[in-house]
Amino acid sequence: MLSVIFGKKSDHPLADIKSAQALLENLPKNDAYKSLMELTDLVESVTEQYDFKIDHQFAVLRMIDEAALPYARKLSREYFTPFEINKFQENRLWSLLVNYYRHSSNAYLDVFNRFCNADKGSSTIRIQVPLLTARGIYALICKLKFISARYGQVDKDIWANLALLYKHAEQLQYLDTQVKLYPVMPGKTSVKCEMGGLMVWYDSGLSTLSPLYIHLVERIVANYCSDIDIRPEVDRDSRLCFNLSSPVEPTRINMDATTHPALRFICMPALQGRMEELMKILKKNIVPDGLALGGNYEAEVVRNAVQHLLTYLVAPPVRRNARRMANVTLNVVNGFDQVVGHSNPAQYNLGSPASWVTEEISVGGFSSALPPGSDGVGIGSLLGIQPEGVSHWGVAVVRRLLRDEANQMHAGAEILANNVACVNLSFNGSGPGYEQTALWLYPKQGELSGGTQLLLMKADTFSSTQSLKVQLDNKNYLLIPSGLKEQGLDYDLAKFKVIEQETDTESVI
Repeated sequence: MLSVIFGKKSDHPLADIKSAQALLENLPKNDAYKSLMELTDLVESVTEQYDFKIDHQFAVLRMIDEAALPYARKLSREYFTPFEINKFQENRLWSLLVNYYRHSSNAYLDVFNRFCNADKGSSTIRIQVPLLTARGIYALICKLKFISARYGQVDKDIWANLALLYKHAEQLQYLDTQVKLYPVMPGKTSVKCEMGGLMVWYDSGLSTLSPLYIHLVERIVANYCSDIDIRPEVDRDSRLCFNLSSPVEPTRINMDATTHPALRFICMPALQGRMEELMKILKKNIVPDGLALGGNYEAEVVRNAVQHLLTYLVAPPVRRNARRMANVTLNVVNGFDQVVGHSNPAQYNLGSPASWVTEEISVGGFSSALPPGSDGVGIGSLLGIQPEGVSHWGVAVVRRLLRDEANQMHAGAEILANNVACVNLSFNGSGPGYEQTALWLYPKQGELSGGTQLLLMKADTFSSTQSLKVQLDNKNYLLIPSGLKEQGLDYDLAKFKVIEQETDTESVI
């Protein structure tokens, strides 16, 4: 293929620095998509060019990668956006970016392997090996990010390559050597810093995050990776471990488990405090100038990402209810309006719900493979659920997505209520016509209301200062707001104190 484009290897246009520079100068600079596509081809062409001396191969690869950085960042901002993009554009961006990082990570690993094999020119780049290794890890982080954005299976070779890079840095004692990763990036980093940030970010629960928050959590952790340490011995600060001899994804520490020399332990004792300090600033609606997020994001969005990290650091998620294998057929609809409509079908002209079959189920949730036509289902989607043979509807929220090796997407959902009622809310003290539709969540079996009630309302309609009135089962209730429990994609999950209103007396229920 390359011989058709470039002719003989001796005539390769990247064999000369000046001709390589000319290629880069002729890029269509106003077309980021086309430029990155051409740069991906150049990265591929420089890989495994064994007639190039290793120092020349690394120099050209650096030039291409540095030229690609602004285009990759621009397109990444378009992909990891708070705003909805159409499916065609999303697929187009994802395919281009994951392809670039696949080729760039392969290219850095190829130069690294040539150095380890002492190929011609290796001594010339010895001083640059800390940068080579750090860039290799960074390219793998970016590749992992785009795989995770589609909730895909991670190739075991990624963990094997990360272990290879880390062991080399450890053996040659450059784990902590400070390098400027890219000329335009602020500050310096190290192999240990990049590796530690990757491990903490990956372990934080990416399958529970939307693509936007997968990106933001990675960027926030990267800003604070100097607060993450990797040690050969386990201690009370150890949180994760990574096996250098049998590399797989990082695992949580079991203090009673037997340790062995190939294990490396990730510690982050200061990270919680740093996140709490950052949260205080974000609560003032300020995003610190020095926080490099790869784009401009509203303080509220960044605050949500920091809160996810704080929750992870304070109390890693555990399953509260044991699930059992069960094939339960559910009628499922997606979105607040659809759930409201199917809970009160007499007022709506509705389509047929989708049919899901559970794989596991518990009191608190279920998992299911997504049937065809479920493209609109994502992290945070509100689902209406109706088990086969049951007359009423319940509600659940998608909390986790994972794609299996056969490319089948699976969803894990938390059940908020097994039974809901569609109600009309009126503002207390307002005249007729001031109404909105909401969902009244009946407590699950065994749960006590405690004088409070959860309501699902349309997004951005909850007010902490506005009491509401509702009629249900021929009874009138006054709802006094207690707080917003969760703000979803198209809903507010709000908590109210409930007072039953009667002719002569009022009683808290």
